[in-house]
Amino acid sequence: MKLIITQIFRFILFVLAQTLVFNQLEIAWNIQIMVYPLFLMLLPFDTSITVLLVVAFAMGISIDSISNTYGLHTSSLLLVAYLRPIIFGVFSPREGYDSIKESSIFEMGQRWFVSVFGILLLIQHFWFFTLEMFKMDEFLFILQKTVVSVPVSFILCILLQVIFVTKPKER
Repeated sequence: MKLIITQIFRFILFVLAQTLVFNQLEIAWNIQIMVYPLFLMLLPFDTSITVLLVVAFAMGISIDSISNTYGLHTSSLLLVAYLRPIIFGVFSPREGYDSIKESSIFEMGQRWFVSVFGILLLIQHFWFFTLEMFKMDEFLFILQKTVVSVPVSFILCILLQVIFVTKPKER
């Protein structure tokens, strides 16, 4: 029960932070900060694909309705939710994942988190900007927005984890 309440609280915080803070920031070089994929990343390892897709849809549609972005966030978050188990499977440890751990940088280590979340965030940003432009003749501009936005979003996601995610106790 505590896990569900924690996840609902995180859900609300991520939606509010994205819509009220990060979507309002105007940063040079077309940087657009998106931290909400971190919510999907931090869900437990044994979360089913159905639950991931429902949660992704709920979060995406919440952000889209507040931001008036007509499904851009929903679509990109659904893609992340769909690809999450596949990417997790590719980077799975030999002994498999511990179902009681969450996929934070503290639980899984820096190398694993940078690889897995970096790939998911890159895919999410690229898909978002591709749908936003919806013209393949703007491919270089889409690539530029992706390349400058992903590192900023990634660093901010790591900072959010350092500040808000509890570190596991030493055993």
